[in-house]
Amino acid sequence: MTEGQPFVPPSAVDVDLSAVAWGQSRTMSDFETGMWRMEEVRPELRTPIVAVDVLDKAPDWDRLVRAHEWASHIVPRIRMRAVEPAFGLGNPVWSVDPEFDLDYHLRRIRLPGGKTDLDHALRVCRHLATEPFDKARPPWIAMLIEGLDDGRAVYVVKTHHSITDGMGGIQMMALLHSRRPEPTPDKPDREPAPPEHLSDLGALGRDVVSGIRKAPRRFTGLVSGSVRAAVTAVTRPFDAAGEVLDYAGSLRRVVQPPPATGSPLLRERGLGRWFGVLEVGLHELRIAAHAAGGSVNDAYIAALLGGFRRYHEEMGADVGKIPMGMPINMRSASDPSGGNRIAAVRFAGPATEPDAAKRIRKVRAIVLALREEPALDIVEAASPLLVRLPTRLLAEWYLSQSSGLDLQASNVAGVPVPVYLAGARIERMFPFGPAPGCAVMATMVSHVGTCCIGVNIDTAAVTEPALFMRCLQESLDEVVALGGAAEDAEEGAQR
Repeated sequence: MTEGQPFVPPSAVDVDLSAVAWGQSRTMSDFETGMWRMEEVRPELRTPIVAVDVLDKAPDWDRLVRAHEWASHIVPRIRMRAVEPAFGLGNPVWSVDPEFDLDYHLRRIRLPGGKTDLDHALRVCRHLATEPFDKARPPWIAMLIEGLDDGRAVYVVKTHHSITDGMGGIQMMALLHSRRPEPTPDKPDREPAPPEHLSDLGALGRDVVSGIRKAPRRFTGLVSGSVRAAVTAVTRPFDAAGEVLDYAGSLRRVVQPPPATGSPLLRERGLGRWFGVLEVGLHELRIAAHAAGGSVNDAYIAALLGGFRRYHEEMGADVGKIPMGMPINMRSASDPSGGNRIAAVRFAGPATEPDAAKRIRKVRAIVLALREEPALDIVEAASPLLVRLPTRLLAEWYLSQSSGLDLQASNVAGVPVPVYLAGARIERMFPFGPAPGCAVMATMVSHVGTCCIGVNIDTAAVTEPALFMRCLQESLDEVVALGGAAEDAEEGAQR
């Protein structure tokens, strides 16, 4: 996702229970339904969202358990499983799991003795990410990893993408994070949602009722849109024709594959995953971006593309433009928390450009043009039709689209203030987005002045992941150096 305003979590005592509406809809959207079902026939399309908190010490376990229990009271979705409607007619319905067991969802392990650093903890996180969800239960797992040789600990949460997108995940995690290390005994609470014994027939009935309730709004929007279109066609026929042509052109640009073929070096796809991390100061990256005439997001994308270029050079392969995708945050201030409100753009990343500053400017020009496309949300608009296709056909179509991408890159606004988890200070937050069909998925979240970048690598495509991460780091250093050079030039001019 593109840059947004940082999310400042409220203090626990300030939580307004009447205003908490995270995951309010009881029925999956068509877009979420597609993600939920496709992975059953094509495991490559699994969509776990993984958040890794690096803690300065191990948190108090009993307090951590109580925090999760409290969060499940405040956000009932935490206790809900997805129930498929009978005969596959309609979308899955969220229902409170009558056998909800926090001990199953919240786990604790200790790394074996010896050299146990963050890389070892990331291996555990990677294995957790690749395990399929038990879809008879709420689709989330959390784990505390202790025993790092420097005294730190890692807390990892895996959620299914059908529950939320990246920004919704940040909103939910904020309930577990605190603005202070001390306990908050007087925070508001409420009774947990009562268990529900929803059957597949019951889920079908709820989905039908939900569809009937939504129908008037859909019909009203369709009628009003048709009326506006008819009035425009009669009163301003040339404007109407122009709008149709503009949208048709936008639709063609959004739907068609990027004007670049995937790298032969990265052609293979598989189920293996490898997690790597990068970090850079937000101020340093912003200075570098501005020095080149771009935004933080432009500099981030340019650094990733430079890493691809370096990796190809190291592997003795030619690099062309990199076909890539980028989620765009479509949330408005009025949208409820949770759920998925994203669109996606695809383009040919200018990895062939060796000059970092020029690469930033090229990325900026591309992204600015794509964000203004009228047909940007076409996939969400077409979801009611796509999700009615046979699941295997839908999965094959989606995989044909995503496997043509060598890179997907997301940027989610993070937390600008220090936060704690059961008494332990969160030093870093590394996000790992799903990589359904693409070679590499990179996600960046800012945390207290540091940009934390999580890189999810398909090891069938990137056969030397450690080398690839080194190439990304060198490219990131090259981009940051632009800011240092600009500051040096400014100081020289002032003398």
